[in-house]
Amino acid sequence: QVQLVESGGGVVQAGGSLKLSCAASGRTYKRYLMGWFRQAPGKEREFVAAVNWNGGTTNYAASVKARFTISRDNAKNTVDLQMSSLELEDTAVYYCAAREQVSSNMYVSLSAYDYWGQGTQVTVSS
Repeated sequence: QVQLVESGGGVVQAGGSLKLSCAASGRTYKRYLMGWFRQAPGKEREFVAAVNWNGGTTNYAASVKARFTISRDNAKNTVDLQMSSLELEDTAVYYCAAREQVSSNMYVSLSAYDYWGQGTQVTVSS
């Protein structure tokens, strides 16, 4: 069982930056694939980024690639999402997710993840 708690959301102007953090607790966190997803009002939850168990491999949605960076610190049991050049379309509730990593597959599907945080709101204003 893994418990996930997101923090760092808020209101930021377009073009600005924001860093989200996800604190994990529970067993064998180090062996988990960690992901960030987001859900905008009226839209389905979508994949944003993922990082493998040792931080050596990352995967990004095309819409955020080159603007967002995912990283993890296994000593602190945290995974961060550094967001820059934020756009109005980035406004959403951002969720941290985890699944045990049993292969090199960097899953982007919601159904592949077993554990979810409660979400943190990110609002980008003009």
